Amino acid sequence: MLKSTLDPDCTGLFSSLFLDYIHNKESVKQFYQDFPNLENFKQAIANKTFDQEKRDTLVNVLQQQYEDFEGVEVMANVQKLKQATTFTVTTGHQLNLMTGPSYFIYKIVSTIALAEKLQKENPEYQFVPVYWMASEDHDFEEINHFYFEGKNYQWDTDQTGAVGEFVLDKSLKKLLDEMPFLPDFFKTAYTKSKLLKEAVRKYVHHLFADKGLVILDANEKALKQIFAPVIKDDLFASTANNLVKDCNGALEEAGYTTQIFPREINFFYMESGRRERLICEDGLFKTHDGQNEWTEKEMATLIEEKPENFSPNVVLRPLYQEVILPNLAYLGGPAEVAYWFQLKSVFNHYSVDYPFLLPRNFAMVLSVPVQRKMEKLGLKEEELFLSNDDLRINYVKEHAGQDLELKDERDKLVAIFKGLEEKSLSMDATLGYAVRAAQKRNEKILDQVATKFRKAEERKNKTAIRQLHDIKATLFPKGTLQERKINFLEFYLGNPDFLQGLFDTFDPLDFSFILLKENGSERNTKKSTQK
Repeated sequence: MLKSTLDPDCTGLFSSLFLDYIHNKESVKQFYQDFPNLENFKQAIANKTFDQEKRDTLVNVLQQQYEDFEGVEVMANVQKLKQATTFTVTTGHQLNLMTGPSYFIYKIVSTIALAEKLQKENPEYQFVPVYWMASEDHDFEEINHFYFEGKNYQWDTDQTGAVGEFVLDKSLKKLLDEMPFLPDFFKTAYTKSKLLKEAVRKYVHHLFADKGLVILDANEKALKQIFAPVIKDDLFASTANNLVKDCNGALEEAGYTTQIFPREINFFYMESGRRERLICEDGLFKTHDGQNEWTEKEMATLIEEKPENFSPNVVLRPLYQEVILPNLAYLGGPAEVAYWFQLKSVFNHYSVDYPFLLPRNFAMVLSVPVQRKMEKLGLKEEELFLSNDDLRINYVKEHAGQDLELKDERDKLVAIFKGLEEKSLSMDATLGYAVRAAQKRNEKILDQVATKFRKAEERKNKTAIRQLHDIKATLFPKGTLQERKINFLEFYLGNPDFLQGLFDTFDPLDFSFILLKENGSERNTKKSTQK
């Protein structure tokens, strides 16, 4: 694949907060620790320490989770985590059906690429890429489907609670029968697993084990025990609530919008089939659904004995990650990166290192047919992000045989009425208002004529306009950016080297928007060659 890049500013896809951050603007610097560049990484690596007991606990958990897996590179990376000179770079994502939108793959590739870049620049240290599975999340509707070749495939089940614990029931197996295009590794992952978190680990491991990607399910008692002091502090002191509110105020004062909002308690109570928000009323702790109730003493005991029953929300999940991992950097989408800026004071309060924040690489794949249409129409890469209306109007204006804006006529009209206004002033000053009103009416008439001229040109260019709309429909299916809608299999099935192509073109320290142009020779219709 050939690569070209665009400045994210010209896409119209990103918030001002995100753009100001990647451009290293002064207005954002108070909300994070250090900007992600190689020089700052070197300094942070030299200063970074991590408790050995935590390392040992992390390695023990990972060894248990990988007990039935093979993969030399992954197992070697797990062992490296025992060493004081080993650090992680992490991304996190939900347990989407068949990986969900293709940006999930881009997240992981970006994370692995960052670990490799840091390794090359700092050979005296080791860097392990980590995928944090959002196994505790309970928003099943966000992950129960994926979009492939114009069709949405959806798994429906009445299970509730943490999605990682969902049983792969007959409804899921039936759905698999509707997807003959699936590579064998997907089918095996889902048919040979009992729980959703097991299937996701298997398919991600299959795709990235040779790159040493370590997959972590942090829903473990041993890891939650490390986090127990924060759990207790949040429930009894509401520390994060106050800190994040202050930070939100500072962001808004700086002209930015906030995305996440803290609660007095930022934990869920979790047990089989349930993940319920915790609240405190009249000195008693309760689940939001009213099924559970504890006194302060009972709650303190529960945290000590069963920390695994407590699940952090979006406000404290990032802190949990940094408490249990020797982590240097987190890679996420633009919304993820932005909400971390609301958490800096929380990290400071708990004396936890704030990681480097990096946007994952953003990419759009241009197929050979799309490239041919673009070339034929003279469509520039930056114009891909214009609306259909703007594309249509711009194309017609550019290819019309005459001035559709009627510029000469407008100039003449202005000159005529300027002269009329000068004459009116010599007779009666109030006539100037009538002249200007007449000018406005005539300008509107010219606007109407110009619109009719443009529509006539559009009819003459209807084939080209249809092709423009076809390009937009391909790159923005259902009006959504390609990477946020379609599954990576649309590229991978025809090109077994697609993932390697991403590794060859992605640079985690380059925050440009990437356009990937497929080469016709790369396409391979023999889908049986898939891993």
